[in-house]
Amino acid sequence: MSIIRSAEISAGRVDGLAVEDVACNLCGSRNARVLYPSTLTNLAPHPSHFRCTTATYGMHPTIVKCQTCGLIYANPRLDAHAVDDNYSRVDDPLYIEEREGRVLTFRRNLRPLQELIARNTLARAQEHNAPDATSPLRLLDVGCHIGVMLEIAQERGWDAVGIEPSAWAAARAAERGLNVINATLANAHLPANSFDAVTMWDVVEHLTNPSADLNQVYRVLKPGGVVAVHTIDIESPLARVMGPRWPWLMEMHLYYFSPRTLGQMLEQIGFRVEAIIYQGRYLRLAYLITRIEPYSRSLARLLGHIANQLNIATTAIPVNFGDLFTIFARKL
Repeated sequence: MSIIRSAEISAGRVDGLAVEDVACNLCGSRNARVLYPSTLTNLAPHPSHFRCTTATYGMHPTIVKCQTCGLIYANPRLDAHAVDDNYSRVDDPLYIEEREGRVLTFRRNLRPLQELIARNTLARAQEHNAPDATSPLRLLDVGCHIGVMLEIAQERGWDAVGIEPSAWAAARAAERGLNVINATLANAHLPANSFDAVTMWDVVEHLTNPSADLNQVYRVLKPGGVVAVHTIDIESPLARVMGPRWPWLMEMHLYYFSPRTLGQMLEQIGFRVEAIIYQGRYLRLAYLITRIEPYSRSLARLLGHIANQLNIATTAIPVNFGDLFTIFARKL
């Protein structure tokens, strides 16, 4: 099958699918150059390609780089309605199997956010000569999926609420008694100034309009509230070395930020960047081995056999290649 070129899908409809050409989400420029040509052979993605656990590495629309500000993004691409529809219909049973790794990851990743919130709360209390608040702090997790972060936050005393577009994932979270709204952030109609913290773990790269969503985050945060945005780093040493073989170049990823471009977007909205840290994740060894399959099926089989023989396939291990970062920013 032939590769679909960007010139063939510049805008309008192709094979009955709505596609769009978008301007840079950071500076509004339309002056962009192709960084990585499209590798797609079919514009109609299966909903499974939008799973968190998909292994469709290397399959992506044309990826361009803004010549004005340097933001990297997919363009042209499926239009926003088509993308939102896929996320509303996607399920992800393998994610449930990987729950242990997510629990370990979120328990670690929530810690620096709590420390930052605590410092800000203490500073405001001292500034106004007031006692520390005793009511639970409110946290909103955007793209909460099955609600693992919400559970960890509740364990640590937060009043936690989730937003999740996938009906399947929202239902799994509700089964565990979690407060999850099955919607997108734009459609949830949350009140302004109502949360002390907002988290976005592996979400911003999937959004069709991240600037608009981050403006919504700013609106729902209380003054002095903190947002934590965890995403992939297109300017990391690993991404630069691997180039077109960097595994995070995927169909479901629409934006490829760096600390520089994401920090600039947050500051344009009105946030002040407080910290940037590189955080990996915990993965079961068996799951990590399956991520090798798109590159070498024989090697994945061999490693899987060894892991099973050693009875370590279910062991969760920390993985950090230096291409995942979290940026913390405060609403001024």
